[in-house]
Amino acid sequence: MKLTGAEIFVESLKREGVKTIFALPGGVVLKIFDVLHQQKDVEVILTRHEQGAGHMAEGYAKATGKAGVALVTSGPGMSNVVTALVDAYMDSVPLVCFSGQVSTSLIGNDAFQEADNIGLSRPCTKYNFLVKDVNDLAVTIKEAFYIATTGRPGPVLVDIPKDVSMGKADFKYPGSVSIRGYNPTYEGNKWQIKQAAEAIMKSRKPVLYVGGGVIFSGASEELIELAEMMNIPVDMTLMALGAFPGEHPLSMGMMGMHGTYWSNMAVHYSDLVIAVGARFDDRVTGKVAEFCPHAKVIHIDIDPTSIRKNVNVDIPIVGDCKRVLQELNQILRATVNGEHKELRKPWWDQINEWKQAHPLTYEQDPNGPIKPQHLIKRLFELTKDRDPIVSTDVGQHQMWAAQYFKLAKPRRWLTSGGLGTMGFGFPAAMGAQAAFRDRLVLCIAGDGSVQMNTQELATAVVHKLPVKVVIVSNRFHGMVRQWQDLFYEGRYASSYLDVVPDFVKLAEAYGAVGLRATKVSEIDDVIREALAVNKPVFVDVPVDQYENCYPMIPAGGCNHEMILADPPELKKKQAASAKVVGEDKDTVLTA
Repeated sequence: MKLTGAEIFVESLKREGVKTIFALPGGVVLKIFDVLHQQKDVEVILTRHEQGAGHMAEGYAKATGKAGVALVTSGPGMSNVVTALVDAYMDSVPLVCFSGQVSTSLIGNDAFQEADNIGLSRPCTKYNFLVKDVNDLAVTIKEAFYIATTGRPGPVLVDIPKDVSMGKADFKYPGSVSIRGYNPTYEGNKWQIKQAAEAIMKSRKPVLYVGGGVIFSGASEELIELAEMMNIPVDMTLMALGAFPGEHPLSMGMMGMHGTYWSNMAVHYSDLVIAVGARFDDRVTGKVAEFCPHAKVIHIDIDPTSIRKNVNVDIPIVGDCKRVLQELNQILRATVNGEHKELRKPWWDQINEWKQAHPLTYEQDPNGPIKPQHLIKRLFELTKDRDPIVSTDVGQHQMWAAQYFKLAKPRRWLTSGGLGTMGFGFPAAMGAQAAFRDRLVLCIAGDGSVQMNTQELATAVVHKLPVKVVIVSNRFHGMVRQWQDLFYEGRYASSYLDVVPDFVKLAEAYGAVGLRATKVSEIDDVIREALAVNKPVFVDVPVDQYENCYPMIPAGGCNHEMILADPPELKKKQAASAKVVGEDKDTVLTA
């Protein structure tokens, strides 16, 4: 019996084990939506914007480890989802996006809602397909999921013309596929792994530099074993938070531009950097020429193009993090004798000195403005026993969350790293909530970022996704303002938010719950009230407008050259700016 392309599409999703897709309909995909409407195995979550659909699919993928799936229509449907594709590409998120396309006979004729979906997506996908024949649809979908989830994960686009979804073909879904020229390397070179083991045994000041690849490969247990067995401090990138327990004695927290003082100092003065599933991003390395100048570098990564791309590497190992660490640990277990702990005691003494000299700190006056750090710290303390999934938007609040929300397990941290996409946090949290209906899912957002996708409140209400959104409200694009304070003489060019909505009323207008805490004494009760409600909640918390996020490595600076606090003259400028309204339109003041 022949099936239509639309029916083949749905049956293929079922064979891939897809339970949820995030979608928005349009003319050329109506046949597919009609078939989806008549079945019960795949849940369709109707979003209010295609960017929201893409970010929800990302959140689903990051929380589950499975490919997230989005379905959009042609033209603006495709162009709207491009931001999510770029985001997934930069953060190595397994995502399969299906786009509608005009009929094959109309491609290239500037037909209504035609866009070059292949051209649009080529720079921001791991691979893309234009299906021209309904007979090729099933195998193309199989290949798309295979490419998205193997090797270094990433987004894949499948463009489906209208006549392909309407046409008929025999349905046969392949059990496996083999793609010429695409053969990811999973097993590391044994000689190189042995060299790495020898370097680790000899090292007096080693550091584990851990990236998101540890989470993607499911290598957290192997990482913990290596760190504990060899007594090595663990630095995590923004994407790796949760790969190693945040409250573990060996955890150094986040490294990089807003990382802890001791994590950055340790990398700079280390004699061996063991990079696992990391890509030496500029926000981690700072000035590349002076990154870990005293260290040998071991780099373990499944993507050979990432090795020696930004930083010279002494021992490169191409392979899956989990498998390489398993073999590395096996070698070390057979040779370790306990001497390394005594060998590294001076190193740990130095690290502890750095910790004591410059801890993460803030001052919260019980009767003063709410400090954002205090808000996030209390949110962590009141929810950590429930093992929450935590999503963030992008900006100062993202960095404070990375500093103060200490995650114990992988796949609990959803954030936009490489692209830094404002508007990511709320829909990503919804994607995770769709995957885990009974879990607590939090979103820490800024009042600037959250406005990028507030329309998805409707999606959360309709589909009963009880995400708790805590809005750090400072009426600024906070990170932009911080840079303007430090590097642009305090000129707040287009960073002040003259008007922000009443988030409590906005939530209520969509049928969600709106809460607000305006005093330090109100924070705990409001958080508890939000947690007790089985509905989407917006918690609006006005905070100190001029609080800055430290430590901070200036762009292009070295890791050991951190700004640790506001310069003395800055507070004077801020106090003056809050009282004076000038005619300079580049300076927007709060009075």
